[in-house]
Amino acid sequence: MRIIDVHRPSQRPRGIRAAPTFAFALIGALAGCLSLAGLFAFATPAYAAAPRFTFAVIADTMHGPADEAATQRLIEAINRERDVSFIVYNGNLKGPKEACRDALYERRHTLLETSRIPLFFIPGQHDWVDCGTAEAGGFDPVERLDLLRQTLFADATSMGQNPIALTRESEVSRFRPFRENVRWLSNDTSGDKDDIVFVGLNAPGPNNHYLTAGGRNGEFEDRVIANAFWLEHAGEYAKRRDARAIVVFLQGDFDPERYERPDRFAWLRFAHSPRRDGFLEFKRSLVKLAQIFHGPILVIHEDDERANGGFVIDQPLRNDKGMLVTNLTRVALAPHDRLNQWIQIEAEPGRKPPFRVSARDVPKHMPMPTAQPASPREEPAASMPAVPALGPASELPPLLQAPGEPQPDQVPRLPADQGGGGYGPAMSAPPAPASAPHTPGASSGSSVPGGVPASSVQGGP
Repeated sequence: MRIIDVHRPSQRPRGIRAAPTFAFALIGALAGCLSLAGLFAFATPAYAAAPRFTFAVIADTMHGPADEAATQRLIEAINRERDVSFIVYNGNLKGPKEACRDALYERRHTLLETSRIPLFFIPGQHDWVDCGTAEAGGFDPVERLDLLRQTLFADATSMGQNPIALTRESEVSRFRPFRENVRWLSNDTSGDKDDIVFVGLNAPGPNNHYLTAGGRNGEFEDRVIANAFWLEHAGEYAKRRDARAIVVFLQGDFDPERYERPDRFAWLRFAHSPRRDGFLEFKRSLVKLAQIFHGPILVIHEDDERANGGFVIDQPLRNDKGMLVTNLTRVALAPHDRLNQWIQIEAEPGRKPPFRVSARDVPKHMPMPTAQPASPREEPAASMPAVPALGPASELPPLLQAPGEPQPDQVPRLPADQGGGGYGPAMSAPPAPASAPHTPGASSGSSVPGGVPASSVQGGP
């Protein structure tokens, strides 16, 4: 088997696709897995004996009731893979034209719970942002998000018949509403003492729910601060545990190629400004995460433009000085068949590189499941099930100070000559103390390799 190996960023293209046209050119040369050669050259001899484990990522599989049986078969195919430790459903539990009714969420939740291995759900655009459209029932998006927080994100464990423990950001009293932001460890599934830290964030497309209407964009502003805190907290947590890597999941395509430097005097310019980037603060938070944690960081999200392309792997993020953030890599998901394909990532921290990505197909002979979730009951569009009030948030002290407050001196910062700007996410003021949420009414595939050095920041081309 011939594997294309590219070791230096200057020798490889910015993005590497597992697109159909590329697959035809390499069909006789590549097997069904993609080696991220050199991508995370962050392993030491002490890690040589670490065991490997595998996880699967799916997303956006259900656009209507007809997709439910196929989604259940997809989950079952992944469950039959011996080495898969957990599944991440990375956004969009429903289609954009499905009404955001309580019963629909309940039925889809029941479907995800059929997984025999742990399953983690990350909220996406269609799950709450699009609920305000007429096609989706004209709901209040924030009210629908509150519903998800009190139902799908109510437990302190993952979904599935054999759930594992996770940590929710709501355990920090200041961020009590943000139950959808989660963190878990690889050793919860592999039993190994060495960790990979996984983080799930609510950062949906198409523009992170940034609204241009007049007045305070309260939901967006509060969530930006919560997400920035959770990423920084994960970086400190991973560093203190001597973790091998960090993997971040979000649904929205955060367009990492577009990175705007802070402009202190933008308000003095009267020229027409382009569309405001709703992921601007998120990208700055990723840069800061890479400064805190010097190991490999993998960011996984849905791809909005390269449909039917399999997946894309590249390193497009730069800091304020235009320096490439070389310990951060993104994987953009674009399966050619969302109902019959999943992305499988094999993690082996003792290997260089520690991650291997492949596209896997559901076996053609695998039948559709006979038992399907019950049909939704008819109900008024604005109804909401009665749910028990959430218990009091724990007062566990955070590992670091909240955003907006002075940071401790021991937090490492990159020198300015290495691209470390020392900046954090843009925020005007810390939010008021959070209150309790308001409760109103699978196998073949094509793959290609890519790689990066282990240094934290290097000069761009």
